Parts: sequence; C-alpha cells; structure tokens
Amino acid sequence: MSSQLAARAQSDFDDREAANALSPPAARSPRRPRERRPRHISRTLLGLLLPSTVLIGAEVGARAGWIPSNLLPAPTQILETLADLGARGLLGHIGASTLRVAAGFGAGAALAVFLGAAVGLNRRAEAILDPTFQALRAIPSLAWVPLLLLWLGIDEAPKVVLIAIGAFFPVYMGVSSGIRGVDRKLIEVARLYRLGGVALTRRVLLPAAMPSILTGLRNGLSLAWMFMVAAELIAASQGLGYLLSDGRETSRADIVLAAIVLLAILGKASDSLMAAIERRGLAWRDSFSSTGGA
Repeated sequence: MSSQLAARAQSDFDDREAANALSPPAARSPRRPRERRPRHISRTLLGLLLPSTVLIGAEVGARAGWIPSNLLPAPTQILETLADLGARGLLGHIGASTLRVAAGFGAGAALAVFLGAAVGLNRRAEAILDPTFQALRAIPSLAWVPLLLLWLGIDEAPKVVLIAIGAFFPVYMGVSSGIRGVDRKLIEVARLYRLGGVALTRRVLLPAAMPSILTGLRNGLSLAWMFMVAAELIAASQGLGYLLSDGRETSRADIVLAAIVLLAILGKASDSLMAAIERRGLAWRDSFSSTGGA
C-alpha cells in the first residue's frame, strides 16, 4: 500500500514538473526586475553638460578680466539685462516674434505639404514645378528683403511672407523626397490588394513617408526662426530681431547676447515640441532610436 502511495506521489510530482516546463515564462512567478534610473533624466543631465561648462567658463573669464566685458559680458550680467528688459516690455518683443513665426511657418508649411505631395505623387507635376523650386531654394534670405519691401511695404506682411519662404523649402523637400523614396515593394503589395489612389496614398505612401515629412517640418520650423531674425533686422519696431539691431546700434553686447539667448530658448522649445509630436506620430516604428541606441 505504501509503495502505491509513493508511486502516485512521484507521478503527481513528475506531472507538475512537466507542466512547469511547458508553461510560458509569463505564467511563472516573475522575478521582480531591478529598478532602473529614468533614462530621460540622465539624457537631460548630459544635454546640460556642455552649456553649463561654457557658461561657467565665460563667467570666470569675464570676472578674471581675461575676456573684455564690452565684447563678452558675464552670464550674470546678461541675466541682469534680461531682468531689466523684462521690466521694459520684453514679453511684447517675444510675443511679436513668436506670432510672426507661427503665422509664417503655418502658411509656408501648409503650401509646402500640398505642393510637395503633388510633386511626389505626379511625375508631370515634378517636371513642371521641381526645377523652379530648386532654383528658388538657392536664393539667400536677405535677397528677398528688398523685393518684399517694394511689393508689400514695411508692415507685417513682408515679415510673414519672408518667414513663410524660409519654412517652405525644407518642408517641400521632406514631403516630396519622402513620397518618392517609398519602397516600391510596398506599392506592389498594395496594388495586389487592389488599393485605389486615395487608399494607396492614405494607407501606404503617407505612413511610409511620414519620417521624412516630420523631419522636414522640424527643419522648416528652425529656418522660420532664422528668417524671422532677417525680417526684423531690416524693418521692425518690435521683436527679438529688433533687439539685436538695437543692441548693435547702441554697442550693447549684453542686449545682443540676451536676444540670442532668448532665440536659442524659443527655438529649442519649439523644436522639442515638434520632436514630441514626431515621437508620438512615429511610435509604431521599430527603429534604432526606439531601442535606446548606444
């Protein structure tokens, strides 16, 4: 009797071991993973390393007299200048420049997406439009200023149009090259499933070209800020470009550097917003960056 009970117990034990061996890893009691430090915190600290080193070096050099203060003021003096400008309507300058960039970038990007899609989807449109756009893309920003002043005067219109021109070409290049660079095999598979023109564009071409389109939008936004400065340096009574011009005319390097710092902060903030939109829109990709990189 005891031998039968022992044999049955051994059989039950063997059955449990076999079930555990065949069960998936998720069904077993998982070992609690070790808590890791948030990756974005370490990346933020690494990103602050270079500017912090430069600021500390500039502060030490200016305080020690190694750098002429009239050419490169100490960072603390630039902060004092920003505080003084804040009491004298700095927010108005920031708001004016931001609104111009938003209007010019919106208009230029919308037109670029439409024309870039037309060029990318239609060979005849590419033959008609692309050579002209490539020639216009080589024209420097300041070359447009006299013509726009003659055509549109010195109000807001020439500034917004100049910013739109700056934003147009990177977005146009991103959209048109992104669509033309879609893998031919994807299109052949879509045609095997008998997708029409609209469905093919919506379900295959646009998702495949989206990385290039979003990269073009980011580049267009950065160029919109650059063209904004060019526009406000020529004819403006308010804005960060106006502050740059005013600092140059009054030989105030602290005002010039304060405006440059604000442009860097606003440009970085807008680019970070576009980068967040890009990460959210391309979350479906299995790319090198999604694995954390090196």
